[in-house]
Formats: sequence, structure tokens, C-alpha cells
Amino acid sequence: MSRIEARLAELGLALPVPPVPIANFLPWRRHGDTVWLAGQVNEWNGSVPYVGRLGSDFGVDEGRQAARLCALNLLACLKLACDGDLDRVKRCLRVGGFVHCEPGFDSVPMVVNGASDLFVALLGDEGRHARTAVGVASLPRRAAVEVDAVFEAA
Repeated sequence: MSRIEARLAELGLALPVPPVPIANFLPWRRHGDTVWLAGQVNEWNGSVPYVGRLGSDFGVDEGRQAARLCALNLLACLKLACDGDLDRVKRCLRVGGFVHCEPGFDSVPMVVNGASDLFVALLGDEGRHARTAVGVASLPRRAAVEVDAVFEAA
């Protein structure tokens, strides 16, 4: 078990089955030590528990949980990119968060913190990253949140 998976277990979390892309893209692409991870919605092993908009269907706390699910999906794909060994992960470089929300919803950054906070909890200072957080009109599968990321891994 990698240090990341051990830390997940301490937090009462586990990795899901890596999601299968629903369109013509790869879940990850590696170039040298950089791993680009395609956006993952708040799916858990095939089902999407948070369908709808932040600001009407869900509040910030539920949005943070949705973003954390996205981060777990990203980590499952990152594990594939690292040949099954998350101990190869050095740091998180960038996170992009997309929140399906009502116009005027001003807590988009707080929602995306659900993913950011998990990466910091798992990697410490190496989990800190550059980030974009954007409110959007819709997401695949009507999901509430989607997150993508870039990591450095040996």
C-alpha cells in the first residue's frame, strides 16, 4: 500500500474504480514526469450521487463532498498513470475546478476546496497547487462538480 493510500485509509477513504471515459479522450496522459489528468465528475463507481446545481439543489458542504469524489477519481487515474504505484507521485502542480451552479453563486472556490484540501491532506506542502475555479452552466452527466489536475510523478 502506498503512502497516499495509507493516508486515505486513515481518513476513512478509499479509491474508486477508475472511471471509463464517456467520449473520445484518455483519462490521463504522461510526458516525462508530468501527468495530465482529464476532468473527472463526482462519480462513485459508476453512479453520480450529486446531480444538479450548486446554489439551488446543493449547498457548499455538499459541493465540497462532490469535489472530493472528483479528487478520488483523479487519484484512481493517477495510480494507473504511475503503473499502480502512487509512491511515485511527487507533487500536485495544478487543479482546475468546474462547478455547475446558479448564476451569481459566489462560493465556487469554496466548493473546489473539497478537492484541493484532499490533495494537501495527502501530500502536505507538495499537495499545494495553482488552481482555477469556474462556475459553469452544465457538466457531463449533469454532475454538480468536475475537477482536472496536473501532477508530477517519477
